[in-house]
Amino acid sequence: MSGGTRRTAALMVGTVLAGALVAGCGGVADADSGAREDVITTSFKSSEELPERLAEDGTTVVVGAASAGTVVHLYEDMRCPVCEDFEEDGGGGALRDMTLSGEVRTEYTLASFLDDRLGGRGSERAANALRAALERGKFVEYHDVLFAHQPEEVVDGYTDAFLLRMASQVDGLRDKEFDAAVRTVKYRDFVTASEQAYEADEVPGTPSAAVNGRLLDDRLRGGLFDASTLPMVVRMGALTAAAQPAS
Repeated sequence: MSGGTRRTAALMVGTVLAGALVAGCGGVADADSGAREDVITTSFKSSEELPERLAEDGTTVVVGAASAGTVVHLYEDMRCPVCEDFEEDGGGGALRDMTLSGEVRTEYTLASFLDDRLGGRGSERAANALRAALERGKFVEYHDVLFAHQPEEVVDGYTDAFLLRMASQVDGLRDKEFDAAVRTVKYRDFVTASEQAYEADEVPGTPSAAVNGRLLDDRLRGGLFDASTLPMVVRMGALTAAAQPAS
């Protein structure tokens, strides 16, 4: 998705959301404020404080307050440059702020399909290293470091040496066990199962997002790339999911 396309998509999303929110402004505001009073009981000062765990399905990485009333499920491939665009220049920061505030809990499914398309094993190695970081309670910090220094998509730059060098930027992450997990791809089964979960959910590529179990449609998906529209996108997605519960 090009910069121009993202800007156009963001404008379209802004128009759609503005119309929806203006038309039902009182109702949206009341529902949102009520949910916050009843649901949001935990907030965090920094990414380091965010709780993180592996869900029972064995593939979903869960970050944030268990009490959050809204769940945003992200699908990302660590080699994907559009994912990097989302995380670094788009709505990634706004989503993190919503997670820190306790309004949102963020979940991740790590895909690795770009290895098959482009050759190499970078997506697999990066996903494996992130799973190893989760064992240390350092998934969020390491995830952010890797996207901040993402190699070129076609280079397959997520080598063991690169992953370990980036891990050195996260306090308390590296030790003999973590380094061995990276070098031996200890969590290969997790990587395979995560890619299978991504494929089973039939998402339209990475990055994609589901809000409270329902994938964002094309009108809203473009708003992921604009920090100013992402909160509205998430709230609108939650309202849509509530109005049309999954069968």
